Formats: sequence, structure tokens, C-alpha cells
Amino acid sequence: MAVEQAHIHIIPKPWGRTDLRPWNAYHDPLAAIGEVWFERADPSAPVPTLLLKQIFTDESLSIQVHPDEALARSIGLVHGKCEAWYVLSATADARIAVGLKQQLNPAQLRACIRDGTIAEQVQWRAVRAGDSTFVPPGTIHTIGAGLVIAEIQQRTDATFRLFDYGRPRELHIDMAVAAACARQSEQHTSPRKLTAARTLLAASPHFVLERMTLAPGVVRELDAAAETWLFILAGAGRVDSFEVEAGNAVFLESEPARIEVGPNRLQCLVAYARSVPAPYLLRRMNGMRVPDPARGASRTSLRIEAAPVSRAVPAEGAP
Repeated sequence: MAVEQAHIHIIPKPWGRTDLRPWNAYHDPLAAIGEVWFERADPSAPVPTLLLKQIFTDESLSIQVHPDEALARSIGLVHGKCEAWYVLSATADARIAVGLKQQLNPAQLRACIRDGTIAEQVQWRAVRAGDSTFVPPGTIHTIGAGLVIAEIQQRTDATFRLFDYGRPRELHIDMAVAAACARQSEQHTSPRKLTAARTLLAASPHFVLERMTLAPGVVRELDAAAETWLFILAGAGRVDSFEVEAGNAVFLESEPARIEVGPNRLQCLVAYARSVPAPYLLRRMNGMRVPDPARGASRTSLRIEAAPVSRAVPAEGAP
């Protein structure tokens, strides 16, 4: 059981930024930071199965691909890697690439990697703040310059580079060809409204990613039965005993958490270890305090009116 305010771990990258504000206080003209990882407060706690992080780009990342479960296990890794992105901010010319312009067989793909023309084969598209993208294993992809992205992924660093814009880092040609589906452009799925407060952004066999929007002043209970990460996009409030604001993250597992929204609406990303959306992720609370012996304090009781995800849109909190 856990409700913890996440700690951060900053990761230098050659394509990163020297100033992460306003999402993070870090700024140092001598060191470019590419990623901020959110970690559990107690380093001795069990390692989560998912990794939540922010990506900051001043240059394009390498063109890369991740293995699926079968390939990962065949080379001694615990599991493969799928991921989903949510754009936090983007310059006017910011782009991502997911998939290829045309289908390539393994021999064609290997040739494109060796002569560098793979950079001309990736399918670029413009993005803006609020866009989301799912990247399944085997999909060749990259992230361009001028972006801040929140990413949820299986917790592994199994990444095979196909092209790195001349940086002196290793390419992984054989493994990349083995991992890549070399398919054409991504199969894009639009966000889907689940309830008035919840929008589904991505669902995979390993995680679900939602955007949650709660009206000013409301109180809800988040039912984090599975491992869950909460990332604050906008607004401020309280998650159990923690004050939260944009850029903060909270880890939850096997324990419900009380969410109190401040004077402005609260918008969050919620990622959790399920393959389908949780039917009762949010519950209304009626404001009445009742004893809670299990937690040694009083807590707010639930109204028995929480509605499951359905084609109808029940009111969990006006966006």
C-alpha cells in the first residue's frame, strides 16, 4: 500500500536542454538534461513496473526502436518496451516521427540504416501541446527538437538506435532490424471520452493512460488498486497529505487517495498497470468525515453514486 510524492532523477542527454523551467527548477548552461525520471520516495521499496518521465529536447533524439516481449526475453531481458507520449509544450515547428513512409523488408531496412537514409524514411508529423501518441514495440520512432513530453513506459531501457545524427554513440543495427516491424506510419487512435472527468489516451497490454480533469473545489477519491502514477498538468490541490502543482508526480498502489482540487481546475495524467480502463477509477465524496481505523484518522466518506465507464458520460467532475 502506498501514496507517495515522487522524487526526481535527472538524466543528461546530448539532445537535452540546459533550462527545464517551468516544469522543473533545473537550469545550468553547462549541462543539458534530456530526461527527468519520477521515482518512488523510498529507494528500497519494490521497483515499479512502469516508468513515468519527462523528456526535454533541444535537438532530435536518435531514430530508434524497442523490442517486444518475445524478443526481449530471447536476449535475456525481463520484458519489452511500449510507451505513450503526451505533449506538454511544443514550438511552432515541433515534430515527432512514428513509423515509416513505406513498408521495408529486413534487407531494405538494414541498407537504409547503413547508409543513413533511414532518416528520410521516418514519417514525421507536427504536434502541439495536448497531443498524445502510443508507440508499440517494434515501431521505429523519434522525437524532434522543441518539445517537452510526458512519457509512460514499461520500465526498461531496451532501446536500439538506427540513426543518431552523427553523434558518437553506438548504433544497434542487428538488434534494430530484429526488433523493427518496419511498418508504415502509425495507426493513430483519437482520445476517447470515458466520463465527464476522464479521457482515454492510450491502452496497451501493460498500461492505460488517461487525462483527468476536475472542476475547482471538488473532492474525489482515486481508486489506485493497481500501480498508478499521477502527473499534474495544470492547477493545484492536494493528494492525500501532499500539496501538488503542475510538474509534480505521485505514486500510488493498492490504496485509494483523496484528491482535493484548488480554486482552479486540476488537470492530470493518470497511468496505471491495467490493460483496459478501470471502471471505477474516480469516486465522488460527500464531505462528511467518518473514522477510519485502518488509517488512524478520519476520512471523507463515499457517496454510493460512482458510475462505471460506459457509452454514457456520468458526471464525475465537470471539465
